[in-house]
Amino acid sequence: MHQDFLSSTFSSLQSRNFRNFWLGQCISVIGTWVQRTAQTWLVYKMTNSALLVGILSACQFVPILLLTLFAGTIIDRFSKKKILLITQSGFLLLGLLMTGLVFFNLIQYWEILLIAISYGVIQSFDTPTRQSFVYELVGPKNLLNGISLNSSVFNLAKIIGPSIAGILMANFSLAICFFIDACSYSAVLIGLLFIDNFPALAPTTSKQLLKNVQTGVKYILKNNSIKLSAELMLIICTLNFNNNVIIPVYAKTVLHSGAQTFANLLSAVGIGSLIAAFIMSYLAKNGKNQKLYLLVIIGSILSQSLMIFIHNYAIALLMMGIIGFCNMIFLNQSNAAFQYAVPNELRGRIMSVYVLLNQGTTPIGSLYAGSLMDLTSGLWGFPGCGFLAGILLIPVILRHKNLLKKWLKN
Repeated sequence: MHQDFLSSTFSSLQSRNFRNFWLGQCISVIGTWVQRTAQTWLVYKMTNSALLVGILSACQFVPILLLTLFAGTIIDRFSKKKILLITQSGFLLLGLLMTGLVFFNLIQYWEILLIAISYGVIQSFDTPTRQSFVYELVGPKNLLNGISLNSSVFNLAKIIGPSIAGILMANFSLAICFFIDACSYSAVLIGLLFIDNFPALAPTTSKQLLKNVQTGVKYILKNNSIKLSAELMLIICTLNFNNNVIIPVYAKTVLHSGAQTFANLLSAVGIGSLIAAFIMSYLAKNGKNQKLYLLVIIGSILSQSLMIFIHNYAIALLMMGIIGFCNMIFLNQSNAAFQYAVPNELRGRIMSVYVLLNQGTTPIGSLYAGSLMDLTSGLWGFPGCGFLAGILLIPVILRHKNLLKKWLKN
């Protein structure tokens, strides 16, 4: 029984290529979360404005909104390994630049925004490449397990990264956080070097960029299941994934605490997400679970809305865990909906739409959450997003009621 659990939960790690990729990311993504935590706290400390923190988040994700659909056509045409070697090297250089500016006390708000925009440009190519690369590394049989284990990396990093950042910020300096981030990208680069080369899945793809983008989008619009998942992602990812903007303001204005509390709340989100990721890794052998998909959407909206009543640190930690749990399963099932039964030659373009909905809509949510908290207080960040998400879901439910009934029966 114990052996069956382990073999089911970690089945995709039997692939040597995926194992090298996964281990490299385990280190790199921790560094990324150290950087994100330190950067968010640095900006809030410099500006004391939730709106300006929201603008920082928007600057990082606006390039994804503008570029990721076009990036998908490039991903389908070239080797994903080569693309990742280029993008990860770019992240490393940006990390070193940020380290130098902070260490020598030369950092300005506009410089942080410029680096965030540069990060977003690279991320426009990096994220959909990583998402679609999983299929090549594990194959169709272990796809859902590979998605779940890949997600577990990011959620483990959400726990460890902010915790490390909190300790470093409280006891040492912000500069060392950015230096750790820069060094962590070398782990992915080393892992990629040990992965076999894969040719592009569609080397003969038409060179008409706009036509290629339209092909991917049309495929999604004609597939009712993916289309519904896309609409759900548009609402939930825009409004329920603004933790980096909301939590530092909530920690300071509601809990009256500092950097360590902010980091601990982020880590609580990560713990909930990690538990969900491992559960989904084990359940991957059963395929997609559309009832659970719908249940966690309700859970995410309710938990965020209930934050209006939470003024206690311990209860806030518990709620962050619940929010992380629901959001992780939502992304896991959305990813599966986009990747299952998708033609290989369209995978990069399909996953670029997934990344657009997952991260490209963040600027809208970040600016909304930041503005709302500046006008009201940090207490309204989570419930303001939860209430609006619930309202926007009503027309989606009415429009797809027949398909939703079918999902509930399965």
